Amino acid sequence: MSVRVLLVDDERLIRAGLRAIVDSEPDLTVVGEASDGAEVPGLVGQLRPDVVLMDVRMPAVDGIRATQHLLSTMDEPPKVIVVTTFENDDYVYDALLAGASGFLLKRARPEEIVAGIRTVLAGDSLLFPAAIRGMAARRPPAPSAAPLDFLTERERDVLRLMAAGLSNGEIAAELFLGLQTVKTHVGNVLAKLGARDRTQAVIRAYESGFVRPSG
Repeated sequence: MSVRVLLVDDERLIRAGLRAIVDSEPDLTVVGEASDGAEVPGLVGQLRPDVVLMDVRMPAVDGIRATQHLLSTMDEPPKVIVVTTFENDDYVYDALLAGASGFLLKRARPEEIVAGIRTVLAGDSLLFPAAIRGMAARRPPAPSAAPLDFLTERERDVLRLMAAGLSNGEIAAELFLGLQTVKTHVGNVLAKLGARDRTQAVIRAYESGFVRPSG
């Protein structure tokens, strides 16, 4: 079955370009478009997309608020990928904090956009970990964040490597573990952190100060 994609951007030309890229892939299908975040809840409920490509800046309801609404009101919300002009935009990091699973640049090549969608759907590696680390470096740890002492030593090792951008296979090789064992550890980390995916787990690691963006 094709992956169902919803496009949300206030610029018609951007939506047209994204539609052409997504619909050119045999396993991806655009099921709808919206020009503002205010339209997103109704369209998601009606169309049930797997992925929402969400502009971060829109006139009425921006991508941050739209993402927060989806994740707080739906039992099984779609993956949200923020689409932005500048990767160092603070709005992007706020969208990741709100629950977005990654971001793509509007100037990205078609193959990068397609690969980004598939990376987020697969969920076994981060999309642009270096850029996320750079955004986190500009913000101090949250003052109220609690340390992640409830993680086991092995889970802490796995989280550090997740934050470094390693995939499950790369983590397995680094720690001399089986791939299924790594998947189990990743699942335990997500559950203990209350994170929907590895992006949210890594953001939590940065916010708590457990992982420092510099290294």
